[in-house]
Amino acid sequence: MGVTAMIPNMTFQQLKDEADSRWQEIWDGNAARLEVMLLCPRKERKLLELHGDMIDHGQPVMGIFHRPRAEAELISEQGFDPRAASFQFVNIANADMGPWMQQLVTQEGWLRSTVEIAPVPFSLDIPNQRPFEKHSILCFRHPSLPALERYFLPYPIHALVGKAFVSLPRRQAAELARQQAEILGVGLAKPEPEIVEVPVVETQPEVAVATEVDETTSKLEEAFIAEMIPEEAAEVALPTTEEVEQVALPGSEETTPVAAPTTVDESVPLPTGKPEVDGMPAIEREFRNLVQELLDSGVDPSEMMSDARLEDINERALAQNFETWPVFMQMVS
Repeated sequence: MGVTAMIPNMTFQQLKDEADSRWQEIWDGNAARLEVMLLCPRKERKLLELHGDMIDHGQPVMGIFHRPRAEAELISEQGFDPRAASFQFVNIANADMGPWMQQLVTQEGWLRSTVEIAPVPFSLDIPNQRPFEKHSILCFRHPSLPALERYFLPYPIHALVGKAFVSLPRRQAAELARQQAEILGVGLAKPEPEIVEVPVVETQPEVAVATEVDETTSKLEEAFIAEMIPEEAAEVALPTTEEVEQVALPGSEETTPVAAPTTVDESVPLPTGKPEVDGMPAIEREFRNLVQELLDSGVDPSEMMSDARLEDINERALAQNFETWPVFMQMVS
């Protein structure tokens, strides 16, 4: 499980730049990461803020909400009410993507698609607006919300400023807190009490008592060992010399048949000798072949979703009720 912290007035770029100093061993700068968009009903935003508290993940997960203002009209023109939803951008390690979305997709029925991120037209005259190239990212939305084709931003995703909800792996976060407490001298263990040695005068009665204790301990050890040995093992007799001589060596002409086991576990199916039938759906085979082709070509997993061929297969897979995301995560992890 994770533990969520809120850091105000941050961007994804700032969080990445400060990650080594903030989270030390928790942060793996070489881990492949991607950015996704999550759409949920506005009334359920709090659940999305603390989503990481219920997920077991390995790397920090960073989320920033964006509220459309001047650009809200551009969203309304697509038939999407911007006031009915909360828009969150999440920066997450590829390996944590599956666990992060599993409950939302399998239990709550969240839907997957792609959204084009485009710069707001300069005609809206948004202060400090920055140009950037439009691109597509992966999007997951609550089933009560309609699909969104295009989302407009005044800045690139990594430059959005807002409250950053960062979910840290709980075990690693606790260890980091303990290490910082030791450095600061907070919460250290109390010094152990001084041990005063008292001389012991040995007498004959004490020796006699010690002998009895040793004998008693020896009996207890024998009883403990007897209990640890399974009854089945105790009942198995070692082969005699005559039985060993009856077993023929490899290559000899005469062999003595070995007695078959008295019982056979009929619950274990014997091999039939027939080759397994490949029941993989055609859409899954096509999806796997394309992902493997992209991997062999050196394409980063975070950029694969923008490939037009993969987007076409995803749309056809949705129509056939085939979930491509678990297969994708299995292949790229």
